[in-house]
Amino acid sequence: MTPLLEVLDGGPAITVQDLGRLGHIAQGLTRGGAMDRNALYEASALLAQPVTAALEMVGMGGSFRTNVDTRIALTGAPMVATIDASPAEWHCTHLLPAGSVLKIGGIRAGAIGYLSFGGGIAATKMMGAQSTHLAAGLGTILSTGQALELNGDRGGRVDMLLASDDRFHGGEIGIVSSLQTDHFGGETLQRFLQTGFARDARANRQGIRLNPDGEGFAAKGGLSVVSEIIVPGDIQITGDGAPYVLMCESQTTGGYPRIATVLPSDLPKVAQAPVGAKIRFRLYSFEEAVAHEKAAQAALRSLSSRVTPRVRDPRDINNLSSYTLISGAISATEDPFAGD
Repeated sequence: MTPLLEVLDGGPAITVQDLGRLGHIAQGLTRGGAMDRNALYEASALLAQPVTAALEMVGMGGSFRTNVDTRIALTGAPMVATIDASPAEWHCTHLLPAGSVLKIGGIRAGAIGYLSFGGGIAATKMMGAQSTHLAAGLGTILSTGQALELNGDRGGRVDMLLASDDRFHGGEIGIVSSLQTDHFGGETLQRFLQTGFARDARANRQGIRLNPDGEGFAAKGGLSVVSEIIVPGDIQITGDGAPYVLMCESQTTGGYPRIATVLPSDLPKVAQAPVGAKIRFRLYSFEEAVAHEKAAQAALRSLSSRVTPRVRDPRDINNLSSYTLISGAISATEDPFAGD
C-alpha cells in the first residue's frame, strides 16, 4: 500500500518545504525552503531521522488523514491540534493511526507551524529540492482534496518532547553591517538601533515589513544605488522609510539601500514574529557575529540530546535510585498510632 496523506481541509497557506535550493542565485533563484529552518531540525531530532521536508502552515493548519500508521512531529509556532478530538501537544511526536483525523487550528504564538512525518514526504525533487517556491512557480499551495505520497514510516518512539526556544514573540534581532550601511551615516544608524519596530501585517515569504516607532529612515544618495546581489536577511529601506527584512524567497538583486543584514540564526525569529510583535536590532561586529552563529549551530546539533519522553517510563530512568520516591516508612504489623 502506498502511504498517503489526504488533505481533508486545507488552510490558506500550506506548502511543502525543506531546507531549500542552493547554487541557483546566478540564475535568479534564491534558496527558498522553510521560513523557520529550526523547526525542521527540531522535527529531525524528535523523529530521530535526517532533516526531511515538512508541511509549512502559515497562521493556521487544516485537517489531515493518513492511510497507514505514521509518526508525526509538530514543531515551529504552537497551534491548536487534535487527533480524533484528543489534544495533541506541540513540540512533540505522536502516532497518527491509519484513518484517524489530525486537525490543526490557529496559532497560539508565533506565525508558522510545521507538520513532519516519520520517513518524510515523497514529493518529487525540482532543481534538487522538494520545497515549494511560490515566487518561482515551483510547486503550489496545498488545497482540500489533495493527497501527498509519504515515504513510509519505519517506526520508532512516540510521545517524545523537545522544549522549544522562545523565538515566537519578536525581541532582539542580531544584525551586521551591509553593503550600504555607510550610506546612512552614523546618526541614522544609531537611531535605527535605538528604535523599536512592530511587525506589520504586510508580509510573505519574500519579505516582512517593520513599522518604526517614529520617523522612517533614508540613505544619502539612496536613489543612485546600483542594483546588485542581495541575500535573505538583508534589510532594505523602501521609499517611505520603513525597513523590509528580506526572507527566503526574496529577489536575488535589488536597488533599495540596505542598512544592515540579519544574522542567519536570527531569521527564524523574524519569520515567527506575529503581527504587532516588537523588534529591536543589535549590531554585531564580524567577530561577534561569527561566534553567535557558531553557538547557534552547536545548539542545533545538540537538539537530539534534549529530546525526552513526554511521560517518563520508570524503566527508562537510569538513575531511578536517586529519586526520593517515598518520604517515610511504616511497619506493616505495628499500630502507627500507638504511643500517641
